[in-house]
Amino acid sequence: MITKKVFTITGMHCTSCAMNIDGELEDTGKVKDVKTNYAKAQTEVTYDPKEISDEEIIVTIKKSGYDATVK
Repeated sequence: MITKKVFTITGMHCTSCAMNIDGELEDTGKVKDVKTNYAKAQTEVTYDPKEISDEEIIVTIKKSGYDATVK
């Protein structure tokens, strides 16, 4: 079952930060779609929970240098 969730992001300073988060999540190969919006300070991730968990998504975002919580 495909799920779409919004994660609140803290620590972004510009649109390049948003692109960095998108790239890191896409590089996992486990998300179907990701759209990070710097102005809204959030990331919308479409994924299969059997392939990646919310916690794994948050850890990936944190590895990019930002903090995240499920909205």
